[in-house]
Amino acid sequence: LNMSSQSTRFSLLSRLIASTLATALALPLLSSLALAENYDEIVVTALGRGSTLQDSPAAITVIGQQQLERKGVERIEGIVALTPGMNIVNSAEVADTQVNIRGLNGARDAEINYALVVDGIVQTNPAALNREWGNLTQVEVLKGPQSALYGRNAAAGAIIMTTKLPEAPLEGDVKLSYAEDASSLATARIGGVSDDSQFKWQLFGNFRQTDGFRRDSFNQTDDTIDDYEEYSVDARLVWEPSDATSVDTKIRYGEVDAGSIVFNSLFHLPGFTGFLGPDANEDINGHDYNFYPNINSSNNQETLELSARVEQDLGWADLIGWGLYSDIDNSLGADGTSGAFGFFFAEQNCIDSTAALEGFPVNSPQFIGPDPASSLFGAYLPVTCDGTQYQERNQKDYSFEVRLRSKDEGRLRWEGGLYYLNIEREVGVNLGVDTGEGLVEQLYTTNPKNPTEQLLRDKFDTDVYAIFGQVDYDIFDTVTAGFALRYDYEDRQVTNQVPISATTQFLVCDFGDPFTGGAPLNQGLCEDPTGDSGDQKESFDQWQPKATLNWGATDSLDMFASIGVGFKSGGFNNFGSQETVDEFINDPFVDGTGFDRVEIANDYDEETSTAIELGFRTSIGDTLQIDGAIYHIDVDDQQFFEFFVGQFGLLRVVSNIDSVEIKGAELSTTWSPFDWLDFQANGSYIDSEIDDNDSRPDTEGNDAPYTPEYTFYFGTDVTWPLNPQLDLIGTLGVTGTGNTWFHSVQDQERPTIFGANGDYSVTERDSFELVDARIGLAGDDWTLVAFGKNILDKNYTEEVIPAPEFGGSFNAPGGESRWGVEFTKSF
Repeated sequence: LNMSSQSTRFSLLSRLIASTLATALALPLLSSLALAENYDEIVVTALGRGSTLQDSPAAITVIGQQQLERKGVERIEGIVALTPGMNIVNSAEVADTQVNIRGLNGARDAEINYALVVDGIVQTNPAALNREWGNLTQVEVLKGPQSALYGRNAAAGAIIMTTKLPEAPLEGDVKLSYAEDASSLATARIGGVSDDSQFKWQLFGNFRQTDGFRRDSFNQTDDTIDDYEEYSVDARLVWEPSDATSVDTKIRYGEVDAGSIVFNSLFHLPGFTGFLGPDANEDINGHDYNFYPNINSSNNQETLELSARVEQDLGWADLIGWGLYSDIDNSLGADGTSGAFGFFFAEQNCIDSTAALEGFPVNSPQFIGPDPASSLFGAYLPVTCDGTQYQERNQKDYSFEVRLRSKDEGRLRWEGGLYYLNIEREVGVNLGVDTGEGLVEQLYTTNPKNPTEQLLRDKFDTDVYAIFGQVDYDIFDTVTAGFALRYDYEDRQVTNQVPISATTQFLVCDFGDPFTGGAPLNQGLCEDPTGDSGDQKESFDQWQPKATLNWGATDSLDMFASIGVGFKSGGFNNFGSQETVDEFINDPFVDGTGFDRVEIANDYDEETSTAIELGFRTSIGDTLQIDGAIYHIDVDDQQFFEFFVGQFGLLRVVSNIDSVEIKGAELSTTWSPFDWLDFQANGSYIDSEIDDNDSRPDTEGNDAPYTPEYTFYFGTDVTWPLNPQLDLIGTLGVTGTGNTWFHSVQDQERPTIFGANGDYSVTERDSFELVDARIGLAGDDWTLVAFGKNILDKNYTEEVIPAPEFGGSFNAPGGESRWGVEFTKSF
């Protein structure tokens, strides 16, 4: 479909909405064919208490244990593929997962846009999502603002996960798999129930490793740059001293050792094609990925989590309380991005490594000449001229919640509670001199092997207080109205951690020619040598109401409507961000060109959204289920991650897009014509537009970043009995993702540091489809399966990070085809 014009997009959206409503109005007639059963059998907890999916006034995707196992869902990517209107980007590092739900995206270095709830406890660290989830019994993805019930950051929705608990005196299971690229996975679970049934205990462990897809072409060895190794151990103990009391305690420890920054840098400078060739203005979709780093990248993560959840039946109500402690340290080290700017051209190591590698083949239009000045450098090259980068994001947090919930009996149901969260987060980016001796993994070092050249480093402290409540009332037997309200107050402060006493040797603020002058340890120190302006305090607060209405039109058709407000707190960028953009981008290259300045601040505003949704859910007999929804979302101050590179090195900041409008429609269906055959299909279309953007006024009218125009999934599951003890099992799934922009700057030009305009019409990712398959045998307590992922070996781009003022972008490739075998055994 050609979606280039606004009228075409609006026309398609109108047709989708009309067809969705027509289907909803026609279904009461179809429902007379048989009595609905399946939706009434699915129990969900996403709305705070157990209820059937049929009676839930919200768009909820429910993935049960059998579906999780048959489709081989082990990580969040598998859940996203089965959920309409949901998309994910997972490229730079394990702690940097971008989830987009209905056009609302979680910005890097800000807060996530969804609530992650595991066994009734809200996880508060963004790094908690991207891990192994091999112990699940059900996943519920609740779309639309859920802040009233789940609090901070649940503006786009909530992901509710329920893990297994033992039901026998001793039970367990084991999964082993091996695939191409030395990819292996092992999980094991063992648990039991005490003789008096008061205690349930369980241990779960997993180990995953792979050599990855991408080879290091510089070292010309079998080493890969996207290798991955992870292990974790979970322990759980549930104590039920009486029918009225339950205490659920958990502990988890895990480590990750992997590669990072699997990116190529591309140029988008049409004015240079005359003498550099067509690759000077390269379309990101046709790029041939090659990797030449001289620094072995790393990504290390260490996780410790402790939690306890207590439920007490008071007779007239239930009292529920929980506490969570989370400590996740994450770091990455990699080759640098400064080679294009001449920053290290005077370094003898840069001169020597360039001369030694003259003529070495790198990605066009880059080339290595006899000396740095006679070369064209991008990022991540085999020469030492691009420096090094090392980043840390370490977070400790503890949170508590207590809520009182009425019983389910009666026409009126209610609950209310209090919530507290404390976050201590340290974020830093160290740019170092590449001397050819490798990377020193420290946020600040004078080690001559890899001394720090520039540094952004801050400590962020946050206290969150919230009060919330919800009521549901059955106006009639078939009509239920609900209202929820939450008030969040966040007190935030940031402290500059750049070592002031060490700046004398770095503090060179009279640049002259920005391509030949020195640079300070931190640009903010040029205006404030004490660094005191990096210490800031600010508070954010927001009322978040939500109203719902559910109508049981027939025994098999429910229709629902909702309106709600979502909220994400504002925060702070690293100290010196605003000064760096003004000094190196706006003042020398943008002013006087007729283009708008880029307005970046050392802080960013809170994001709020108002969403209206209409939907339906129906079952036709016990073989067909259909649900659909249309929605409209107005977003104020949408938080957006930007990436700047230049002679100052690299800079990560969060800005605000003042106003974004999002309209969309979704439709899902499951059909089981026979006991041995299931079909699933879902689709989503999103029409988004930036209405106002003071940070980049010339982007108004563009699409919301990271938002595909559509997503779809078609799948089938087969369970064919060969004999009473043996089944033939198979699944086939096709996932589609529409065209996607990754920046607010889209089909337009911007001035660059090279003195020529950059063209960003070539940075839209094309639509793509991925096909996965599984086939095997299943006995009473075992399965043996052959599986393939991306079996047609589709080449696609995982993520594009444009840096408009650089005149290029940083691009990560998607996964390649991989085949393997899997064995499971339970006892």
